[in-house]
Amino acid sequence: MNMNYETVKLCEMTVAGLLVRTTNENGRAMSDIGRVWEEFLKNDGYHAIKNKVNSKSIGLYTDYEGDFTKSYNFLACCEISEAGELPGKMVTKTIPAGTYAKFTVKGHVQRAVGEFWTNLWSMQLDRKYSCDFEEYQNNSGDMDHQEIHIYIALNE
Repeated sequence: MNMNYETVKLCEMTVAGLLVRTTNENGRAMSDIGRVWEEFLKNDGYHAIKNKVNSKSIGLYTDYEGDFTKSYNFLACCEISEAGELPGKMVTKTIPAGTYAKFTVKGHVQRAVGEFWTNLWSMQLDRKYSCDFEEYQNNSGDMDHQEIHIYIALNE
């Protein structure tokens, strides 16, 4: 897998979605994150959110207790222009402005992202562990040929 990236400056973004507290220990994140995505996409969570900025879904990793070996929050979410009334268990979070390493991943929507994270954990990247996120471009109905932009917060 190509692990080249470009360094980008991002503005602050507000997102709304469903949250789960998880950890990478014993494969727990895989099941927790899968369950949250399913609830978000299949139970009208995504469609119930008003004020979406675009049609892209976001997987947000935030509120880290340390590095990737510790607990963190995951949100299946989308960017919104303002936090109006949200349905059910939806929450809002702010992705802070800052410097991010931007990776472009192409392939099967789950396998390519899983492989990316496995490779990232062995990279020597000066990570901030504030907010990292996957932005699904939704440029194909074919789940085997998706483009995902992954942003990793860097120390400045």
